[in-house]
Amino acid sequence: MLERVDVKTRQADAFRADVWAGLSRPQKTLPSRWLYDDRGCALFEAITQLDEYYPTRTETAILKDDAAQIAAFCGRDAVLLEYGAGAGLKTEIVLDALDAPQLYAPIDIAADFLEQTAARIRRRFPGLPVHPIAADFTSDFDIPSHVPSERRIAFFPGSTIGNLDADETLAFLERMRHHVGGGGRAIIGADLKKDVSTLIAAYDDRHGVTAAFNLNLLARINRELSGKFALDQFVHEARWNESESAIEMHLVSLKEQVAAVAGRSFAFRRGETIHTESSRKYSIESFSDFAMRSGWRDRAIWTDPQRRFALFGLSAE
Repeated sequence: MLERVDVKTRQADAFRADVWAGLSRPQKTLPSRWLYDDRGCALFEAITQLDEYYPTRTETAILKDDAAQIAAFCGRDAVLLEYGAGAGLKTEIVLDALDAPQLYAPIDIAADFLEQTAARIRRRFPGLPVHPIAADFTSDFDIPSHVPSERRIAFFPGSTIGNLDADETLAFLERMRHHVGGGGRAIIGADLKKDVSTLIAAYDDRHGVTAAFNLNLLARINRELSGKFALDQFVHEARWNESESAIEMHLVSLKEQVAAVAGRSFAFRRGETIHTESSRKYSIESFSDFAMRSGWRDRAIWTDPQRRFALFGLSAE
């Protein structure tokens, strides 16, 4: 049974509050978690198939090449908690390798998409209990009591942790440590620093899929918050922020205009942007520092030969 007590109402209220607050700032911004409604999730899965988008291919190869080591790190009878589960495609590699996993609990804000993922995992692993949890993993939430408290492994693949700022990263890692408890473990994917041209291409593909993904956030505001954004008057742009070691996604206003959201109006100058996502790129050392400050200890690091991406195996202190 999907855990969602009034979750849609709470998410709608939170969405409206975040949009109003973000569009009222001097640098307009929208939290990246709102990119992932059902259409956004589908578009992101399409992005992961693009030639330019190396993170998914690279991480998938690491998971396959090091599956035995990762399974040994998790141990027998693991309870796998996956944060931001999405389609859960990489999860199948891990579940296939694990020794008698007890339960799989995918966690995601997109409740309907989450149900589809849970159904597919049940078909793929018919003997495995699957208990989806509809929740925003960037905010505090509890793991339901029916999920075993022992042998919990937090799984956070992809480079989603790079979407969080420094304070959010520390808070999330601490929340994850609380969820797994003493003796728990985590496997977290992080994109590593590399040349800027490769990064820009990955976040501004020539087919326009990433642009559609970014613009879908305005379409979602129009659908769910009675928004009045003229979608053809905004364009997607990817930028490198050297000081933050991050790729940024922006929506750029093509003209001076006014957009309404749930009864409030927001003015835009020509060229003004809405900052919708940052994707921080780590070094091995910088990520390990975040983990240590959050009460974790490095136990294993798996990476590809070019060191483009890394999976960190952590244990809770």
